[in-house]
Amino acid sequence: MTEIKVDCVGQNCPVPLVETRKALRKAEAGDVVEVTGTHPSSKKEIPMAARAMGLEVIGVSEEGERWIIRIRK
Repeated sequence: MTEIKVDCVGQNCPVPLVETRKALRKAEAGDVVEVTGTHPSSKKEIPMAARAMGLEVIGVSEEGERWIIRIRK
């Protein structure tokens, strides 16, 4: 299992979602993609998109302005 980190801190929509999709395309089955960002609406959109793609959202955590979303392919 590989962990792929996507840093979208300071990026606004749609960049975090686009970068997350790119990482998920590269990921193998079982890999975890960890997305870090600060844009509030992306925190909602990325998990919704991942679930729509049939992927498992392992968790969403927040540290101040920053959030971390972990998705298993």
